[in-house]
Order: sequence, then C-alpha cells, then structure tokens
Amino acid sequence: MKRYYVYILKCSDNSYYTGVTNDIERRLNEHNFGLNKESYTYNKKPLELVFCTEFNDVNQAILFEKQVKGWSRKKKEAIIADNWEDLKKLSECLNETHFKNYNKKKI
Repeated sequence: MKRYYVYILKCSDNSYYTGVTNDIERRLNEHNFGLNKESYTYNKKPLELVFCTEFNDVNQAILFEKQVKGWSRKKKEAIIADNWEDLKKLSECLNETHFKNYNKKKI
C-alpha cells in the first residue's frame, strides 16, 4: 500500500514550510540539497523536520496539507508539540466584535 506524508520543516529563519510527498526521505534530501532555486526552502537551510504524519489516501494527505498551510503559527506549533487538543482553543475568534466577546454598552 502506498503511503503519503504531510510534513513540516523548521527553516533557519524560524519560519515553517509544510509539504506533502510519497517519499519523505527523498523529499527531505531535495530540500536540503537545494535542487530547486524557486523553492521556499532554498535559502533557508539548515532545515529541521519537526512534524510528519502518514496517510494511506493521497487526497486526504493533500487536504490536510492545504489545511495546515492555512493555519496560524500557534496551531502548527501545537501539532508539532503533539498538543492536538489545543487546536479548538486556538481556532476560536478573539475579536471584540465576535458575538462571544462583544460587550454591549449600557445606555
């Protein structure tokens, strides 16, 4: 059965790169050897693999990669630290105008 991996790399500038591959070792070597000058990670070496999860279905892997790419840094750091339970709390809107946080002024 084919395996697919969603991974997060920590770059030398402390940014994160999220990707998907069917061969994690090959893909890490590609990032580290800088085969593609257009790649986000090309000028951000050394790179550290900080998260990797496995899928059996390529479509599920791609969906999860897209989801993670849209996440805040704090949410990415939660899964890196294996604190999946923090995701719900980190997803809550904290804007004053959000209905949960809105304080109606008394007239």
